[in-house]
Amino acid sequence: MTKLKLGPIPDYKPVKLTVELPADLHRDLVAYGDILGQEAGQGPIEPKKLVAPMLQRFIATDRGFAKARRLLRNAEMRQRRT
Repeated sequence: MTKLKLGPIPDYKPVKLTVELPADLHRDLVAYGDILGQEAGQGPIEPKKLVAPMLQRFIATDRGFAKARRLLRNAEMRQRRT
């Protein structure tokens, strides 16, 4: 069994995602957006604009996910051949 950073999640297909964050996480996102904006020579970046890239980065660097996805794709390809 692979070790993912997240546990099982129901298969929902939302069009819009609304989340509630702990106040300390929101403060960290605001600070992150401020720092990132300064480094890019821009103004502060809103937390809502950080969430998707952060999640993409998280998924892209999750080795357990990459391995499980590769195994699943290989299994699907073998199944199609038969």
